[in-house]
Amino acid sequence: MNNMRILLTGGGGMVGRNLLEHSALTDVEVMAPRSSELNLLDFSAVQKYLHKFKPDMVIHAAGKVGGIQANLRQPVAFLMENLDMGRNIVLASYEFGIKQLINLGSSCMYPRNHDEPLDEDLILKGELEPTNEGYALAKITTAKLCEYIMREDASFHYKTLIPCNLYGRHDKFDPLHSHLIPAIIHKIYQAKQSAQASVEIWGDGNARREFMYAGDLADALVHAINQFETIPDLMNIGLGHDYTINEYYEVVADVLGYGGTFTHDLTKPVGMARKLVSTKRQDKWGWKAQHTLREGIAKTYEYYLEQCL
Repeated sequence: MNNMRILLTGGGGMVGRNLLEHSALTDVEVMAPRSSELNLLDFSAVQKYLHKFKPDMVIHAAGKVGGIQANLRQPVAFLMENLDMGRNIVLASYEFGIKQLINLGSSCMYPRNHDEPLDEDLILKGELEPTNEGYALAKITTAKLCEYIMREDASFHYKTLIPCNLYGRHDKFDPLHSHLIPAIIHKIYQAKQSAQASVEIWGDGNARREFMYAGDLADALVHAINQFETIPDLMNIGLGHDYTINEYYEVVADVLGYGGTFTHDLTKPVGMARKLVSTKRQDKWGWKAQHTLREGIAKTYEYYLEQCL
């Protein structure tokens, strides 16, 4: 992998920043242009960028992301912006002859209401979760485009990795844009600072979610760069186990030292009852996440205190 030049889209986002910080990302040149330098919504601009810088590999980690509230508020933007970014970078890479590409999908691509771990073969096998359907459709289309390119020309290797839900350093903590864990950290921190006796949880808190520390996904990506030929065409990246919403609140409260109670608003949307990815292919590939939930939340809270207050 010495002297390889990699184009990383989404270098300013949580996944991209964690990858760029990884201590083992050595012997490669990583270009991580911000949107002001490379507008992924403009196909011509993507073509010109690839022609100018000639990367050997592309890692597509860019995307418009957000929690339930953001997805419900802007379904058109979540569908179209993610679709345009995905197809533009994949098609331009194909047109330019870049043989290696890692596309990051999302566990939102899977059908809703599956109690068992979500196997990669389940994509397009059921109804999507309505609260983030547009985002999921864009991610599915990009993954299928990668698959179709490989079907037409076997010399191209466009792999899709599907991470479970993520949290960590460089996350978004604004309640209007944040996912579950950063939202919980912000909410409980505010409750502790203002001496609130209780914190509200949407729903009954029994829905289960799998959240992996973003630094662990960065580690998986470094492993993927170094062992590209061994990556399955489609593979989940996850923990293989999950926690209830209530348990996430309890661990965050413990890390932050909050001693109040929790109440439940049963009128609020909660999304899928469970969303746990199968790690069978990942286990066979030989990689596993290193951070425990408490370790990951502690590091995320440290970042929150340093950068977000």
